[in-house]
Amino acid sequence: MSAAASLYDQASSRRQRAEGHLRLAFQTRADASVLASLYQQGCLKARFPRPEEAGWPEALLLNLSGGIAGGDHLETEITLATAAHAIVATPAAERFYRALTLTEPARVATAITLAPGAHLEWLPQESILFDACALTRHTEIALAGDAVFLGAEMLVFGRAAMGERLTCAHVDDKIRLSRNGRLQLHEATRFSGEIAARLGAAAAAGTAAGTALLIYAGAQAGAYLAALRDALTEVEAGASLVLPDLLIARILAPSAWALRGAVQAGLQVLRGGRRMPRVWQG
Repeated sequence: MSAAASLYDQASSRRQRAEGHLRLAFQTRADASVLASLYQQGCLKARFPRPEEAGWPEALLLNLSGGIAGGDHLETEITLATAAHAIVATPAAERFYRALTLTEPARVATAITLAPGAHLEWLPQESILFDACALTRHTEIALAGDAVFLGAEMLVFGRAAMGERLTCAHVDDKIRLSRNGRLQLHEATRFSGEIAARLGAAAAAGTAAGTALLIYAGAQAGAYLAALRDALTEVEAGASLVLPDLLIARILAPSAWALRGAVQAGLQVLRGGRRMPRVWQG
């Protein structure tokens, strides 16, 4: 082996990886929801724009690494105390880049804990999966008492503007939601290896460019079902009342733009027509 090749191998074994840890908590003070604590380390940061409406503080989560590559490790914890309200969003789409190997995935973990009476809107923008990306992402949502959770997740299969479709990837994406310690939802998206044929099957994504999941967990879930179905007629979608206090919708769309539009239409219903956060406008 040449000296240059040996140096290359050594450098490859010491590849720089992004690390990020973020802990964010809200509480009530004088009948207002306020930031209680913030811890940020590495590439994960939080910013707090002026909220669109009183009583709903907003936090924007930023990944300063500029995207997520294989081997990166990001952890986020969000906690709302009793009766606290908050909106947590991202300012732009997250990109999951091509990995050097599918056996070294990026690891992204999010833990959300809501005390009784708390209400969180978890509104990250779309995740764009580059061809040959490798990702393990787990989201745990723990609700207590009558807490309310509204969340959205969008996965875009490749970069349409580059003429790219997913042909191979490793994706292990799980969302688990429990109330008072009892599991109510376990949503898992998994595919690995050469996936073009399987992802393009009619029973999977077909010709869709992306998929989305909307979750509303709260006592008013049933009241939104009919309006949510009406809002999603422009795309292939289905909405179900899984439990009296759990409503979910799954969406397939022919483009990232159509996917985003459908999610926004669904969120308008589930947010009672309230104005969307500024990062979602336009």
